[in-house]
Amino acid sequence: MTQRPLIIRQATSDDADRVGELAKQFANYLRSLGDTADFKFDKAAYLRDGFGSRPAFSGVVAEMDAKVIGYLLYHSGYDTDRGERLLYVVDLYVEERFRGRGAGRALMEEAAVIGKREGASALIWTVYFANLDASEFYRRIGARHVKGLDIMYLEIDSQ
Repeated sequence: MTQRPLIIRQATSDDADRVGELAKQFANYLRSLGDTADFKFDKAAYLRDGFGSRPAFSGVVAEMDAKVIGYLLYHSGYDTDRGERLLYVVDLYVEERFRGRGAGRALMEEAAVIGKREGASALIWTVYFANLDASEFYRRIGARHVKGLDIMYLEIDSQ
């Protein structure tokens, strides 16, 4: 059986089951590296926050043989230091058995196309420090580590 080519397309609500499955795989992978985050992103969060009147993110998926094998979620942002728009990559995951076939690179290339279309000057994202495979992948595609910045996090009291 001949493998069909890789397809990159806009993510839709119909992808919720598969994106939810892949997000669970991603969380398990990060846990195996020592990440203790309380991973809550799933099918319900994908549908609730990615669609509707005020979506918090958009996404693209990679398909091979008519099956979603990876996804990239993003949202627009702004850098006041540079006075420029940015595109924030929120999540990038490719199912382990499909890695090394160009899906991650193609998803990042599509994010760059989307960013350019939206007037962004760069893509920006975070990487869990112990995810050395991801860091190496990003270096191979030309990304560089930003030094001198720490990520800060402040929970908003919901009461």
